[in-house]
Amino acid sequence: MASATQPDALLERMAAFADETRLRLLRLLEKSELGVAELMELLQLPQSTVSRHLKVLADQGLLKSRAEGANRLYRMPPIDDASARRLWLLAKEQTEGWATARHDRLRLLRLRERQKPEALRFFAGYAGRWDQLRAELYGEAFSADALLSLLPRHWIVADLGCGSGKTAAALAPYVQRVIGVDQSAAMLKAARRRTGGLANVELKRGSLESLPLKDGSVDGVLLVLALTYVAEPLPVISEAARVLRPGGSAAVVDLLRHDREEFRRQMGQRRLGFEPEELTQMMGEAGLAGAVARPLAPEPQAKGPALLLASASRPGRVVAIKEDKRARRAKNA
Repeated sequence: MASATQPDALLERMAAFADETRLRLLRLLEKSELGVAELMELLQLPQSTVSRHLKVLADQGLLKSRAEGANRLYRMPPIDDASARRLWLLAKEQTEGWATARHDRLRLLRLRERQKPEALRFFAGYAGRWDQLRAELYGEAFSADALLSLLPRHWIVADLGCGSGKTAAALAPYVQRVIGVDQSAAMLKAARRRTGGLANVELKRGSLESLPLKDGSVDGVLLVLALTYVAEPLPVISEAARVLRPGGSAAVVDLLRHDREEFRRQMGQRRLGFEPEELTQMMGEAGLAGAVARPLAPEPQAKGPALLLASASRPGRVVAIKEDKRARRAKNA
């Protein structure tokens, strides 16, 4: 942007907007990212004309561009310069009912509609093997990353029976702090190796039946493949409920009830898994609310029994208020 004198700079800014083609370009590129070939079609102008005006606008800092393959795409970013922004707002206001601009927008809508079938044709051909193709091209981890990113950033999560720390390490980038608890010194040693570079992971040695955590000190609790290793699951779930803050959430992943006794012995487990109803009942007895449980679809490469997922929450103040209101309404009735 020229800045020799204030009038010169103003005149340069005004000149950028003082052209019909440049106004048409800016109106299109304010909301869409487009290439030269697309702009030629929309404006119905030759490549030399479109490119010349794009250069003027880019030199004035009104356009940004990026390469995508052999193409260069243009867009209008937010205008930082206050005087240029005021001029653009005035120009846009004065051309709001411009018939030429309206036709440009209609051609843009037609272009976008024409481009849609490309994706539709692709998915029509790959719908039957999309999951396989997606995994081959992109892997599987991104889905879990997307789900983890939904966790509140301020949460403190306890990974109970943390084992070698794989879950704790996966959680660490998404929450304020992860506290891993395990009774096995060997497992904790492996977990320390895995999480050594993660400042927000704390590991503690302790029993799941008597957690080294204060009442209501965490927002979330995980018990992943832990309950089948304890003789009495209910006290463990009760401990998990104790350390949860009101409104906090608990999740359990463990084995669905099976009959592979040899597998149980090989893995050193105390139980042959759980029925969904068993876990939801124990969660309720432990003081957790809204418990739900469901079997998980086995992964193709998995050789062990199927798993199930159960979740519940510790009743919070909001729940207590609602229950109190319901009680008063029932009494008044």
